[in-house]
Amino acid sequence: MDGDYVIGGVFSIHHYMHTVKHNYTTMPEPLRCTGRVNPRELRFSRAMVFAIEEINNSTKLLPGIKLGYQIHDSCASVPVAVHVAFQLSNGLDPVFYPIDNCVQSGMVMAIVGESGSTPSISMSRVIGPFNIPLVSHFATCACLSDKQQYPSFFRTIPSDQFQADALAKLVKHFGWTWIGAVRSDSDYGNNGMASFLNAAQKEGICVEYSESFYRTHPHSRIQRVADVIRRSTAMVIVAFAASGDLRILLEELSREPSPPRQWIGSEDWVTNTDLLRFSFCAGAIGFGIQKSVIPGLREFLLDLSPTKVVASPLLTEFWEDVFSCKLGKNAAIDETLCDGTEDIQTLQSPYTDTSQLRITNMVYKAVYAIAHAIHNAVCEDKNSATQCNKLTRIESKHVLMQLKKVRFSQNGYNVSFDANGDPVATYELVNWQKTESGSIKMVTVGHYDASLPVGQEFHITRNLTWVEGGTEVPVSVCSDSCPPGTRKVLQKGKPICCYDCIPCPEGEISNATDSTDCFPCVMESWPNAERDTCFPKPVEFLSFDEVLGIILAAFSVGGACLAIFTGAVLFRHRTSPIVRANNSELSFLLLFSLTLCFLCSLTFIGAPSDWSCMLRHTAFGITFVLCISCVLGKTIVVLMAFRATLPGSNVMKWFGPPQQRMTVVSFTFVQVLICTIWLVVSPPFPMKNLTIYKKKIILECALGSAIGFWVVLGYIGLLAVFCFVLAVLARKLPDNFNEAKLITFSMLIFCAVWITFIPAYVSSPGKFTVAVEIFAILASSFGLILCIFAPKCFIILFKPEKNTKKHLMNKNQS
Repeated sequence: MDGDYVIGGVFSIHHYMHTVKHNYTTMPEPLRCTGRVNPRELRFSRAMVFAIEEINNSTKLLPGIKLGYQIHDSCASVPVAVHVAFQLSNGLDPVFYPIDNCVQSGMVMAIVGESGSTPSISMSRVIGPFNIPLVSHFATCACLSDKQQYPSFFRTIPSDQFQADALAKLVKHFGWTWIGAVRSDSDYGNNGMASFLNAAQKEGICVEYSESFYRTHPHSRIQRVADVIRRSTAMVIVAFAASGDLRILLEELSREPSPPRQWIGSEDWVTNTDLLRFSFCAGAIGFGIQKSVIPGLREFLLDLSPTKVVASPLLTEFWEDVFSCKLGKNAAIDETLCDGTEDIQTLQSPYTDTSQLRITNMVYKAVYAIAHAIHNAVCEDKNSATQCNKLTRIESKHVLMQLKKVRFSQNGYNVSFDANGDPVATYELVNWQKTESGSIKMVTVGHYDASLPVGQEFHITRNLTWVEGGTEVPVSVCSDSCPPGTRKVLQKGKPICCYDCIPCPEGEISNATDSTDCFPCVMESWPNAERDTCFPKPVEFLSFDEVLGIILAAFSVGGACLAIFTGAVLFRHRTSPIVRANNSELSFLLLFSLTLCFLCSLTFIGAPSDWSCMLRHTAFGITFVLCISCVLGKTIVVLMAFRATLPGSNVMKWFGPPQQRMTVVSFTFVQVLICTIWLVVSPPFPMKNLTIYKKKIILECALGSAIGFWVVLGYIGLLAVFCFVLAVLARKLPDNFNEAKLITFSMLIFCAVWITFIPAYVSSPGKFTVAVEIFAILASSFGLILCIFAPKCFIILFKPEKNTKKHLMNKNQS
């Protein structure tokens, strides 16, 4: 249709171009399209006509100016699209009529189209140097945003870069990390999938396979892609494909059913109602352009009568195809003539389906954007009225400049372009859901707005149904998630989504799912059995509440009671010969020191504290020295007593009771001095031992100065050895009162106990170190009291007839 200003239109009304083999001997045939008419693309072209007629009838937009149009079929092929681009470019020459003024009916101000990215790229390269704007309604390749290469390209549909990011977020949202990918082998598919894979990699999503195909590829190539899908383990397939290409693949998959797959679709095919017939794709989800309403469009599309149809070869082809009859009298013998009863009102076709106008609205907005640009170039407001001069000569470059500034609202939809010629990216999330009748319908379940802040772009507003009509989100992972307590270890030669779950090493935890590393617990805590939480380590020490502590405390108290009882017996019979003959003063002092020795073992039981740590070692050292000093004094008294019986000896004068007391005090004072120095320089202190056991804390007393401890112990040992030597020397002295034999046995036990104590003390772990020390104290104390005092008490209590001076002097023996 001619007009004051002409707008071009290019649509893929057919999917294939007729191909011929050139023999280079005859002129090649003109380029022409073949195959069936695409009803959806036909609707796009008719929507462009509707929009132009609506603008021509408008009193606000381009009043008094008539827009014309030239609409071409590109056959969805690059050669035809380039040919059409040259045809529209040649229309720039003005056409002069034999009247006073020239009109510009042949001038194409801008072009609406093309539906595919690859043809749009080719057309943009042709018309770009002529500054002819190309406003696409469906070319989404992100590459077209490059103004260096495509300076005159605009689009009313968002770039695939936004859709790729949205699809990656969608896949991540549902926890799918193992997917398959198929794409059209075109600029749309290749660039769109490249953007998606880049976004998916950032989201931690792995791709099992990535296959490309095109509708003109050999059947073997399509079959191979279908076999890859059937053999794959990925449950989810992301298809970035044109609807015409995907239809070929879905037809191949329908021949031999494959395992259930969850399809994720790009806008081009997921909103195409013509593909809803593939029932195995039920549950498919993807992003589509927002639904819209264009008042009057349905009536315009259905306003087709046989008379109007016959006037257009394209509409004739469409009519004959959908009604399976022939218009006119050129029908073959086996073909049916159209009888005029055909009613397009009853036709169920994508052409007549205006329930979800998405891309159609993009065509509608593209026409209005061009009209607004022309309006801004040729019209001006005067006295609150718009005046347009249709004789104003403008060129396409003026329209190009005005398109960059366009900003308007039509039917409630805002239209504007950014510096790259792209609109604001908003999508609807659509879901293919099965109805009760078994058919599939397209349902809007959410939306995506790229203009919102990060993390707030994506919203789901309704429940989704999944593959095979399921309500549970399908699982598509290479490896199941690693639970807390384990860490991921990548499988050699496989993507990062394929891994093994290895339990955390001892002492380490992971408290998150799919943790890549385990973390050690702090020193005073330890993992639980599942190794997902650190708990405080149990604190262990020898307490009065446990069996071992109770037993040792009982023996300690029992030993003290035994010493007191023995002292009471000796005190009760202190005038008897056996008591008087064995140095009663040192005996009572020895029993007192043994009582302290038994009781000092109680200081080793219970939680260590500053005072208990200092007390237990010093009390033990001093009381044992006091004890050994008394034994040593008794041993010396025995030796001196024997020497005193020799003629002319006055040894006892030099080792009487005062000297004996001084000896005990002197030996004990040395130990007191050693302990004092130890406490002043580096005293024992309580500490938490974290090294002996990994799973528990041992509360113990650190020695402070190990030298101090071993000097105290060594001093005791030195006195014990000295006492043992003297006792051995006196063991064969005559008379029954001789205690040397008893002291020898007691010192033998004492030395044996403490010699074995050293390696046992060093090697015993934790609280058993304390138990060994208590055992040594008790064993040596019991050894002393039993060996030295048990025979005397036995005679006093059970053999009183032997408690005589004659018996002690060995006088009554034959």
